[in-house]
Amino acid sequence: MALMQWNEQLALGLGKMDKTHEEFVSHYNAVVEAAPEQFLARLDDFIAHTEVHFDQENRWMEQVDFPGCHRAEHDRVLVVMRDVRQRIERGDAFLGKRLMEELPAWFDNHVSGMDAALAFHLDSIGFDVETGVITPPEGGGDRCASAGGCACTSAPVRAGAEQV
Repeated sequence: MALMQWNEQLALGLGKMDKTHEEFVSHYNAVVEAAPEQFLARLDDFIAHTEVHFDQENRWMEQVDFPGCHRAEHDRVLVVMRDVRQRIERGDAFLGKRLMEELPAWFDNHVSGMDAALAFHLDSIGFDVETGVITPPEGGGDRCASAGGCACTSAPVRAGAEQV
């Protein structure tokens, strides 16, 4: 199986998201490079990281009331990862290898589509992923208008009570 490579096409310009995506690539590669007797343990680490990764993005989406099916895709991927993990534990190594073959293409598409849209929206409304505070852009939302009509709203100063 080929390793995933972090590259500039995966960088979305949102520091915390980019760091988490780099970690996703690193965890993926640890699974791919694992000796057979370590495969399940590395997969467990990868699944745990993916849960935290998706929870982080889901919190941001919730805090800014981001529309769409992004969360549902996270849920589906985790269901598949957990199911494959259980099958590997029962001796079906083939599905583990197959999952690892399919994830790079999924990840590239997910980052360039759904995550890019989320990162753009968070930036366009001035959402700080560290604090959960929205600082509207200068000019009363001109960034949104110049971006071709993104899904900007007149958001409160704090986007939800929960800290990220």
